[in-house]
Amino acid sequence: MSSGPEPHIVIVGAGFGGLEAARNLADGPVRITLIDQRNHHLFQPLLYQVATASLPTSEIAWPIRFLLRGHKNVTTLLGTVMGVDKDNKQVLLEGEPPIAFDTLILATGARHSYFGHDEWEPYAPGVKTLEDATRIRRRILSAFEQAEWETAPERRAEWLTFVIIGAGPTGVELAGTIAELAHDTLRGDFRNFDTRSARVILVEAGPRILAGFTEDLSAYAERALNGLGVEVRLGQPVSECRADGIMLDGAFLPARTILWAAGVAASPAAEWLGAAADRAGRVRVEPDLSAPGEPDIFVIGDTAFVAGADGKPVPGIAPAAKQQGRYVAGLIKARLRGKPAPPPFGYRNAGNLATIGKRAAIVDFGWIKLRGRLAWWIWGIAHIFFLIGLRNRLAVALNWLWIYVSGHRSARLITQREPGGSQDAR
Repeated sequence: MSSGPEPHIVIVGAGFGGLEAARNLADGPVRITLIDQRNHHLFQPLLYQVATASLPTSEIAWPIRFLLRGHKNVTTLLGTVMGVDKDNKQVLLEGEPPIAFDTLILATGARHSYFGHDEWEPYAPGVKTLEDATRIRRRILSAFEQAEWETAPERRAEWLTFVIIGAGPTGVELAGTIAELAHDTLRGDFRNFDTRSARVILVEAGPRILAGFTEDLSAYAERALNGLGVEVRLGQPVSECRADGIMLDGAFLPARTILWAAGVAASPAAEWLGAAADRAGRVRVEPDLSAPGEPDIFVIGDTAFVAGADGKPVPGIAPAAKQQGRYVAGLIKARLRGKPAPPPFGYRNAGNLATIGKRAAIVDFGWIKLRGRLAWWIWGIAHIFFLIGLRNRLAVALNWLWIYVSGHRSARLITQREPGGSQDAR
């Protein structure tokens, strides 16, 4: 720590981990600078619902300054971090002077991974930001609009084919919700075709969907998707993504809307630090979540590779990031008070949850496994609990209740056009 009266803690990233660390440190004798390239904290678990017209953006995102306005020792800066100067203990920013730190917490999250095929991204966007979600919502809704114009059956079929690549929780949730959008919400809105003729295809290179769940829950989820009209293709790797479709297991599948949910890669934090990383680019941190050889630099959340008690990586989910943020805050406060450091970080698994449409979900708490409508209600309550603010909790709960009862989704807005001014320009 510095010799100054108030040690300076810099936190990069205002996701679940970074925000949790800031809040838990804010009551201490420190100066905190929180840097993010966006001005809002995002509740990523519900981002797919913005992408599928179930929720508006304002209900899952909040201004960072609003969330931290009561903590006078926290300064929030909008900026893009380009690197870390470990020797001089500075954070390097794009277009701004460097910021010195005594302690640094990197909570920079993850980005899409196309497994060496970044050229696929324009044709198969993923959903990690609000911009991603509104772009995907635009593509989905515009596909139906374009289908209304088409007179050739084969061209209309291309616009009405939706492919989701990757059958983890995000892929399953996207597939189920798009199927309900086509088969229920939009039914009767168009005159030249029946929206129920849309095909929703979930593609997974592995042998089953939701590989992080037990086989019986995975099998239930697949049956539930089939019941919604989703075609599940297992053991079929994608070898090419194009504007008009994909190459799937050696055959071409025409589709005008392709969504990516197959993989993520960590931010370049490991490169900034010159630290060892796993295949996804996550920093292999020490047991106290510090970077190797850097006791004053911590890495948390999706940016860190942390081994659990079973030897498997701690999952990149919100509860894990929040636990890591609290742990690092507690460790820093112990140092400031001259107290012994806490034991190494240990992840407490609160369970896995995934939803399949508006009436089914699966829940695995370890000691109990649930599926169906009861699991869906538990999933909903758990997600509402983590939302920030009573207004947002009530708004989301009422939105879901309305969708559950009526099937209607009110956030069906096409707010921008694709670059080039035409849906065909993709």
